[in-house]
Amino acid sequence: MVSLFFIFLCCFALLILHLAFIQLGRGSEYAYLALQRESRTIVLEEYPRGEILDRHLQPLTGSYDANRVVVFPELVRDRQAVVASLAGILKLPVEKVAPYFERPCYLPFPLTPEQAGAIREQRWPGVLVLPVHLRYGPAPLATGVIGYLGRVQSKEMLDTLNARSEKSYSLSDWVGRAGLEKYYENELKATRPGAYARIFVDAAGRIIPGLGPAVNLQAGDPGRQHLVTTLDAGIQRVVEEVMDRRVKKGAVVVMEPRTGDILALASRPVYDPRPPGVAAYLERGEEGTFTDQTTALFTPGSVFKVVVAAAALAEGIVKPEDQFECRGSLARPVRCWYDPGHGTISFSRAFAESCNPVFARVGLELGAQKIIEYAARFGLDNQEITGYPVPRDRRQNWQLVAAPYNLVNSSLGQGPVLATPVQITAMMNVIVNGGVYVQPRLIRELRNDEGEVVRSFPRDSGRRAIPASTAVQLKEMLQLVTTMGVGRQAYVPGYGSAGKTGSAQVDGQDKVNAWFTGYAPLQNPRYIVTVLVQEGVSGGETAAPVFREIMQKILTLPQEQGEGSP
Repeated sequence: MVSLFFIFLCCFALLILHLAFIQLGRGSEYAYLALQRESRTIVLEEYPRGEILDRHLQPLTGSYDANRVVVFPELVRDRQAVVASLAGILKLPVEKVAPYFERPCYLPFPLTPEQAGAIREQRWPGVLVLPVHLRYGPAPLATGVIGYLGRVQSKEMLDTLNARSEKSYSLSDWVGRAGLEKYYENELKATRPGAYARIFVDAAGRIIPGLGPAVNLQAGDPGRQHLVTTLDAGIQRVVEEVMDRRVKKGAVVVMEPRTGDILALASRPVYDPRPPGVAAYLERGEEGTFTDQTTALFTPGSVFKVVVAAAALAEGIVKPEDQFECRGSLARPVRCWYDPGHGTISFSRAFAESCNPVFARVGLELGAQKIIEYAARFGLDNQEITGYPVPRDRRQNWQLVAAPYNLVNSSLGQGPVLATPVQITAMMNVIVNGGVYVQPRLIRELRNDEGEVVRSFPRDSGRRAIPASTAVQLKEMLQLVTTMGVGRQAYVPGYGSAGKTGSAQVDGQDKVNAWFTGYAPLQNPRYIVTVLVQEGVSGGETAAPVFREIMQKILTLPQEQGEGSP
């Protein structure tokens, strides 16, 4: 008898614990679900999910609040008359307005202040004017990185989402399909509306008389999180405006020196992330294709000579003042781009003039293993970006430098040598940072609806890549590029700049992938900028002027816009 009582007591205790778990752990969730069954709710958000923010907490999608007409048809007394009057105020055909009076919803039509005032004056029961949170402004930024949304369209997709997440999904939900929207879908997805209007119903689904619509514009959502990037909206906007005028195909990266924080990432061409624009993009069969050119692999051309020069200087194979002979088109094993030849030329001047015969000779003396080693020291074997889990592209294989007949081309940044614009920017940061490599960072933190940080993405502490003395030598050589060499069009008046050009040949094409990567000002650099223009003429002629314009514009931004947070 005692043992039976003990078993009963244990079962009762377990039941109490289970009920306590439900009440304390998931009580608010069940209370919300019960409320949903007892009401008809209009969500006052276009896409209920967390924001993707820049480093100053500005929404990169350009989200904003705008007044919309909100309708509870059950409360409308003379529906036909109200629809006709509303259509007149909105200056729309009746047949375009009438379908929105079939169920509780908000009308998607923009309102002028005069229209909003006129509708409010009518005091129609069941018709309100309320602010709705719209995710996309007229000019969303960094769309190639942020990605886009799409509906859950199949049971297979639905089952996969529900299996991966503690949050609940249903068919036709909007979910991240690419970029940060996809990578952080679980964190961004809302669990309840952040703002709503609702009416209450009884157990039979009838409107409870005497209770008008309940409106809560600051309901909050404990389940969604907001993604804070390292991007700077002001800098990103400048980059995109310049690219829209000057770069049809290519990429630009802006990085904060020393920290490795990415301040701008932009690709062209790019899609419109708003659903109509994405729909057109997907109709062309491009879903899942790679759209972020900043993390795609390209042949870097002569910008890779930064690594070759660093290796040769650090290993004591050359000094900046060492003399070489360039015979131009007659040089072997590779000719120079300058047909007459540079004649007798110092190593530092050969770097500034991007003289291929000199770097072919230096590369042969270094050997494949040293080039592979220093490429890794500069982070060119590391495709990781803190907070941005882009899948690794396995075409990047540095061991191919050691394959037969590859060494000379590799010394010039051709052949099997591949790198992303982000990697090239991090490579330049090694020089600015006194020889220390820092892994790039795109995501700073996740915050809840209360603004509290729930997860941080710390900056990389860095590692020594080359001696500080070698970095000093390279800074002097990079400055020669913009003052006396092939990158003179990248010189930024009033600030000074330094960097390296690249003109990478593309198989079967007359034009090249034109590069420029560099920094400014010369004293206490504030920004590192890498420009890639596909199908250009040369790095000095095509990419360098784009670098200069972007750098001139971002250096004159107000400090609060141009400088970031920790």
